[in-house]
Amino acid sequence: MNSKIFSVLTALIAVVCGFVIIHSFFLNPTSRNVRNDVVQGILIGFGLAFVTAQVYARIKTTKVNGWTTMFGCGEPGNGFLFRAACAQIFLGPINVPKEAMYWTRDVDGAGHLLSGEHDYVMHFPAGQLPPNNAFWSLTMGDAHNHFVTNPINRYCVSDRSGLAPNPDGSVDIYIQNAAPMGHESNWLPAPTGKFILWLRVYLPRPSDPEWRVPGAARREGELMPNIRQTKHKKLAPDTTHTIN
Repeated sequence: MNSKIFSVLTALIAVVCGFVIIHSFFLNPTSRNVRNDVVQGILIGFGLAFVTAQVYARIKTTKVNGWTTMFGCGEPGNGFLFRAACAQIFLGPINVPKEAMYWTRDVDGAGHLLSGEHDYVMHFPAGQLPPNNAFWSLTMGDAHNHFVTNPINRYCVSDRSGLAPNPDGSVDIYIQNAAPMGHESNWLPAPTGKFILWLRVYLPRPSDPEWRVPGAARREGELMPNIRQTKHKKLAPDTTHTIN
């Protein structure tokens, strides 16, 4: 579920909770009884808890070049509200910030949902790959956050994927459905439809606070959707997909 749907759902639940509270306590208080109050209390309590977690998550969220992250998640001393907010952004278990940092995105630089109908590139300037003392990985997920079946069995790229640098030392990662001609070693296969990206950096170096994760930009002169229906070029399977 993308952030736009979450926002609409949050607003809808907030409106329903507000209507029930106003109707029950102010407009029609004589209709109240113990059973209705208990049922309404459970439903309103759940709704308000969901809305509160969503709002707090938006407050604590940091966005950098279209990527979303939240600092401080995973710390043992975090309160229930902050833990709930982290769970809205990062599904599943996460490590403390000293062990790993996480970024996610489902839109491009213009705010459009990422889709395999377009080609994207992540450009890392020379010496600006994610700073770490362990490793990093960029993982592809479909609209439901599942791995994407592809002809080379590659589900992520990382510092162990043998990425080919450009002549100036920079590195481009090509995120698209069809294999990029001449850049297959730097290809992260995407589905034909919507998808989500996850960037994980393990043992991030605290000495690099100025580092900013680059955006995911649409490639100029990309193939039209009807042209990209041609078969993928057959490539050797990738053996680095377990690093994520």
